[in-house]
Amino acid sequence: MFEKSNQTPLKKNKDVVLLIKGLIIGKVLTLLVIGGLLWWLKPQLWSSATATNQTSENPVATTNGSTYDRTTGVPSGTFNYGGSAAWIPIRQVVDAQIQQARPELQLRYIQPPNGNLSSSVGIQMLLDGKLDFAHSSRPLTAAEKALAQKQGLTLAEIPIAMDGIAAVVHPSLQISGLTVEQLQQIYQGKITNWSQLGGENLPIVPYTRHPQDGSPVAIFSTSEQAFGTNVRSVNSTTAALRLVNQTPGAIYYASARAVVHQCGVKPIPLGENSDRFVALYREPLSQPCPNQRHQPNLAAFADGSYPLTRNLYAIVKQDGGRAQQAGEAYTKLLLSDQGQQAIRQAGFVQAAASTAQNKPTN
Repeated sequence: MFEKSNQTPLKKNKDVVLLIKGLIIGKVLTLLVIGGLLWWLKPQLWSSATATNQTSENPVATTNGSTYDRTTGVPSGTFNYGGSAAWIPIRQVVDAQIQQARPELQLRYIQPPNGNLSSSVGIQMLLDGKLDFAHSSRPLTAAEKALAQKQGLTLAEIPIAMDGIAAVVHPSLQISGLTVEQLQQIYQGKITNWSQLGGENLPIVPYTRHPQDGSPVAIFSTSEQAFGTNVRSVNSTTAALRLVNQTPGAIYYASARAVVHQCGVKPIPLGENSDRFVALYREPLSQPCPNQRHQPNLAAFADGSYPLTRNLYAIVKQDGGRAQQAGEAYTKLLLSDQGQQAIRQAGFVQAAASTAQNKPTN
């Protein structure tokens, strides 16, 4: 009896100890499972939160999840491309992403023989067989289409992004803005002094890239309205910006992405009429420069309030060969949700909806 009564408490104590150990081990295992689950879910939760933030800030943010790695019809091999200088910011951002996500598609940028990057040169190199597809900051001309047809080719112009065209002047020039018509008249030689626009008595010195270089000259010069005799051509935007900075009465126009952030010139607001000028930079104009650069106001040309915009195009041969396959794969990558986010990161927005029907169908 005595021995039995001593064993019962001992057995109960052992059971309690085992129970406590079991509870502790169970809790530890539970914490490990929960921790592992959170570690596994963290990238997905972070990605979801990031996508939500981007969607609220970016009208072309991912909506259906199309990404580089989900894009079909991407060929393997090395393909040459080149063309408009307006594409440089996109190329710098997007190409590295594509190469990482789709290493089978090797993109090789080809410099033109004369060193001048332009739409015209790129399209000619495409027709000459030196490129597999080309970048352009304008639609194809009738002459280019005819030349392609003469070679038995058809060229497709696929809108990829929208760019704003900015006008810049000498930093000391005091003027509130220009209408599109006034800007046209400056380049047509009809307005030759800033005093005609409410400014000081100072001759206007308009600079432009050569029409063959692919600058947006159609806005200011047509077959009916040629450039004025006072308009001076330059070989590059870099040269033009240097001249504007050195010439108090100078004016120049180019891609907003190329000129708005420059400190040596001043971007001026534009408008359809003088009642409402729209700045293609986020106000206020950053001071001091260069510590704080002016930033393009992407919303202004995304919502149509800014009056001067243009599409950027990929020019693709329609020959049924590997060049067409590569060009169309490239455009599909850029038109994916991931590609459009990268394009916005480069300082551009989605191409005008009116040309969306030109997108590749497969």
